[in-house]
Amino acid sequence: MAPAADESGVTPERVTRTIEAVWRMEAAKITAVVARLVGDVGLAEDLAQDAVVQAIEQWPRDGIPDRPGAWLTATARRRAIDRIRRDVNLAAKLELVGHAEELRVADLAEGDLDAVLEDIDDDVLGLIFAACHPSLTAQARICLTLRMIGGLTTREIARAFLSQESTIGQRISRAKKSLSADGVTIEVPSGAELAPRLASVLEVVYLVFNEGYAATSGRDWVRGDLMEEAIRLGRVLAALVPREPEVHGLLALMEIQASRTRARVDRDGEPVLLLEQDRTRWDWSLVRHALTALARGAELCGIPPGGGAPAGSVGPYLLQAEIAACHARARTAEATDWVRIVGLYGVLGSMRPSPVIELNKAVALSYASGPAAALEVVDQLRGSPALADYHLLPSVRGDLLARLGRNDEAREEFARAAAMTQNEAERNLLLRRAANPT
Repeated sequence: MAPAADESGVTPERVTRTIEAVWRMEAAKITAVVARLVGDVGLAEDLAQDAVVQAIEQWPRDGIPDRPGAWLTATARRRAIDRIRRDVNLAAKLELVGHAEELRVADLAEGDLDAVLEDIDDDVLGLIFAACHPSLTAQARICLTLRMIGGLTTREIARAFLSQESTIGQRISRAKKSLSADGVTIEVPSGAELAPRLASVLEVVYLVFNEGYAATSGRDWVRGDLMEEAIRLGRVLAALVPREPEVHGLLALMEIQASRTRARVDRDGEPVLLLEQDRTRWDWSLVRHALTALARGAELCGIPPGGGAPAGSVGPYLLQAEIAACHARARTAEATDWVRIVGLYGVLGSMRPSPVIELNKAVALSYASGPAAALEVVDQLRGSPALADYHLLPSVRGDLLARLGRNDEAREEFARAAAMTQNEAERNLLLRRAANPT
């Protein structure tokens, strides 16, 4: 039986689907408009959610508006102004947030909202910087960004990170209260503050992407929804700050890695390693888009097309994107320019010294100069405290030992790596390698 519709002819199910779709696309804009009024991220989202509740109640009766996003924005905005007007200390409140003009146009009709939305990009960018504020923990920044910028529900975030909905809800609530208590404003930082704050934003987006690209726990090795959300956020940033090279670098890096998604698992859902993938299954249109973003980032750094990237001239995301591009430009694994990759990892390591980067460089070195040379580097990393619980260290070492014909030692390393990972698909792959290292 079809769902009942009221006099407007709109079913509750259609209203729900429309609201979910609009919220996913417009959440950041709606919240940013309200946050500019009230100066409080947490209150802004609450008022935006109130508008959603009003839509759920009103749209089945009155019909879905022609511009549902504008309707939600106008409704949330009016609720914000009503909230300010109800404040017993109205004059002080207005002086604090400087909104005399906002109150003057409090009762704007939906069509008049266009004037407000013209400058919305700065507000959205300010909201992104607030959600990714470095005073918050990495996990809090991730959850708040997905909630307020990505428009994901608390339940969706919890499911993506295999966590309890109540845990995620508490984390988001504490983050919003922390931003309010610290007086974090909805604005784009300037001057010397911009670079470190932008780095925090890019870190959050890449953390979201990496959790989708190689899930740290659970049954699935790949979570496409998280990758897609991170890329969407990256494209939003590229549109908002088009002259920041690292934004284009991160977008290119994510798109190149995401282009391999179909080839990274077999028909049974089991992982397929990079050099064993069927490259005809890569998304080459996404690769081309990524290479365009990479070229734009390099151009902003003053690097001519096809030119090299001397140390210090580019940031870490552009360097990592160029490493990924070396794989993307090779139509076969054998055609990979491993010497260039080793050199790029060298530049990256000098910029950001890290044992993980050295481990990745060792993998590239094993194909450029042979597994014996790489094993010497990996053995030196075994004493690094940062890699004590890093399952890829014994995994890489096991692969190098297997290529050198030291299969018994390789079995031990693969078994050790399998015991360390929390991802079921990856554990099964490592156990198969332990059983048959060759």
